[in-house]
Amino acid sequence: MSQVPSTLDAAPEPNPTPAASHPPDAPLATPVPLGHRTQPTGKALLALAVGALGVVYGDIGTSPLYSLKECFTGPHGVLPTQDNVRGVLSLVVWAMTFVVTFKYMSFVMRADNRGEGGILALMALVGKTETRRLGRRVLLVLGLFGAALLYGDGVITPAISVLGAVEGVTVAAPALGHLVVPVTVVILVLLFLFQKRGTATVGAVFGPVMLVWFCCIAALGIRGIAADPSILLALSPVHGVRFFLANGWQGFLVLGGVVLVITGGEALYADMGHFGKRPIRLAWLTLAMPALLLNYLGQGALLLHDPAAATNPFYLLVPSWALYPMIAIATAAAIVASQALISGSFSLTQQAVQLGYSPRVTIRHTSSAEIGQIYIPEVNWALGVACVALVLGFQSSSRLAAAYGIAVTGTMMVTTLLFHRVARDQWRWGPLKAWPLTVLFLAVDVAFFGANLVKFEDGGWFPVAAAVLVFTLMSTWKRGREALAFMLREAGLPLDVFMADVGRKKLQRVAGTAVFMTSNPGGVPPVLLHHLKHNKILHERVILVSIMTEEIPFIPERERVTTRELGAGFFQVLARYGFMETPDVPALLDSLPTRPLASPGPRIRIVPMETTYYLGRETLLPNGPAAIWSWRKRLFILMAKNAQTASSFFGLPPNRVVEMGAQIQL
Repeated sequence: MSQVPSTLDAAPEPNPTPAASHPPDAPLATPVPLGHRTQPTGKALLALAVGALGVVYGDIGTSPLYSLKECFTGPHGVLPTQDNVRGVLSLVVWAMTFVVTFKYMSFVMRADNRGEGGILALMALVGKTETRRLGRRVLLVLGLFGAALLYGDGVITPAISVLGAVEGVTVAAPALGHLVVPVTVVILVLLFLFQKRGTATVGAVFGPVMLVWFCCIAALGIRGIAADPSILLALSPVHGVRFFLANGWQGFLVLGGVVLVITGGEALYADMGHFGKRPIRLAWLTLAMPALLLNYLGQGALLLHDPAAATNPFYLLVPSWALYPMIAIATAAAIVASQALISGSFSLTQQAVQLGYSPRVTIRHTSSAEIGQIYIPEVNWALGVACVALVLGFQSSSRLAAAYGIAVTGTMMVTTLLFHRVARDQWRWGPLKAWPLTVLFLAVDVAFFGANLVKFEDGGWFPVAAAVLVFTLMSTWKRGREALAFMLREAGLPLDVFMADVGRKKLQRVAGTAVFMTSNPGGVPPVLLHHLKHNKILHERVILVSIMTEEIPFIPERERVTTRELGAGFFQVLARYGFMETPDVPALLDSLPTRPLASPGPRIRIVPMETTYYLGRETLLPNGPAAIWSWRKRLFILMAKNAQTASSFFGLPPNRVVEMGAQIQL
């Protein structure tokens, strides 16, 4: 069996000691990216709001391309009669109002982890709660599965958005309908090829593109409403209630199409850290939501006069002279929406790595100015292949819509449960305050989820299967790391015992500095023991470096590093990072003479060309005593083999790294 990089001895370790939590909307105690150090106002607030249009609202903003069509022509759609049109539009209006504006904007976004949102950030908050151990563990498992569901969303959104935009060709020139799938595949391939160049340049145009898009769809909606203002009656929830009473079970199943109008709700919560709450809320309330509502109502007004337009109400609402420009704008908006979900998958993976749910991957920062702009080739190509396969397999946005919804609604339910736990334990909400709101949120989430379950055989199995696969990989990695860490700690030597032994023995010392990476600050790195056993020498200066990951997104520089002199030429460096940060060990060590320290300690100076980094390369064998199923041991070992090397992940210079091997029976 070939040797693999150590999965633990040189890996960032989640810190079991959580940082203090803070109540919703309290001032932040740590610096966070864009827009959070101070509350933006004036031009800064406006600029961030425009930027949020491109990153946060790309997914929900392109929903008019296919959402309403599915309510009337999908496998569980209803006939576009006047009563049904008004009823469905009423459901659309109040779904957006309740789920996005009321639930996410007003409540869920208050559950931020030092400015960061998203289900993994929420999981980190729950990990700090005082819930009994079993209850917390169940919630964390659900949260992990919810995070896995987001990868399914990240695959489907680019496919359905681009496909829905290009399908406008079938309205403008039906004879060219056979080109829809090939053109979609080409656009997606180019989109994923472009990722390696980063989003720093194209990101500047994301906001303006979506600004044009929202203005266009608003104008189209006004045009449709002007033709029949009676569609405004759909603003009353009475029509939604009548729709359910008239259609019964079939009316309930229509929720599987209605949910497509709110699929971006979870995404806007996950992207909160990039812009802040105020810009996101401003962009939604002043432009995104009004434009979407106008367009949906305009499509509804069209259906009142021409029920046959249900085949593609979005493009049939467009004047014939504007069809081709609108196809171009829609395609650009779909690409922006796709880019936002792809970038979100990169961020989610980075968080998973730092929190110990994923092996090390190749993380490339594509911008020196924006901390959140990263590129992960392993995730990029997995998403790219899956997106192209979906387009080739489903062939149309209508068929692909059957696969959409389960992932989003499943994640929404998990978010509600995690939010409840944070509200109870961290905000100290009483049961009379927390439970009614949670039950209300869950009632809507469960209704949408139940309506989507009937799509399972028509394609809904795909996001579930993808989530099961991702959940299995993430939970296996977490469990394997825990088992391996326990074994190494049990077999290890306490640091104080080792230092006492070094002080008694006269070991031969050589010039230079040796750096040993270890995840256990209280123990001796196994690679150091192997080095002593085989080489019988020590460098004149030895630095033990531990990288710890906190369950908060960013660590202030003044609180990042602690140094300690151990005696006999030994020093210890403990560096803390947030789950949104990637450590660079050589840069960290080089900054020690001048950087602020979390507590008084020695100012260690290193000479890069006289410094050697020692890493362990363990060969893992599946025949050990760890209480893990055999198949999971083998899967963990396979993942470890394919993980990025520790030297690359921590930015170590390849020509200054020495690796020493050993066998471990897991």
